Amino acid sequence: MLWNYPMPFVDCVEVKDLVAFYWDKVDAWLEEEEEVFIGPKDPYTRVDTRKTSRHVEVVINGQKIADTTNAVMLIETGQPARYYIPRSDVRIDLLRETDRVMKSPYKGSARYYNVEAGGEIAELVAWCYENPIAESGKIAGHICFPQGKVAMLVDGIFQENPKSRWD
Repeated sequence: MLWNYPMPFVDCVEVKDLVAFYWDKVDAWLEEEEEVFIGPKDPYTRVDTRKTSRHVEVVINGQKIADTTNAVMLIETGQPARYYIPRSDVRIDLLRETDRVMKSPYKGSARYYNVEAGGEIAELVAWCYENPIAESGKIAGHICFPQGKVAMLVDGIFQENPKSRWD
């Protein structure tokens, strides 16, 4: 359940005599009286959600997959803005659920989807948080198609692949 570096690397001597926990091996982790999921939050990271009437269109392999003026824009420190689209404005019949699940301490657990469009399968080009944590509740059940993996137009302007803090 615990691990440490008894003999840390030269560049990491400050971790000597400290221990860390394996998150997946503890029953629960609490900050005050609230359970923390996935891992601790970075105090310098902020996540905001805003309903937007911007016209968002998603095209994959030449086929329109989503078209909405009812998206939720999620803004996260160091990440590009993401548009979460209501299911009613997505061609759900073209989505294929995968086994991939990603977890975020800011949003919760997301299920990933492939999309079958234009006679081809586009792999892992969409995700959905069915039951996000309270702070990101507005994106519940909405589908996100990240810019750069799909052709996305916002108010008629093509969205390039924005750089994230991980690029």
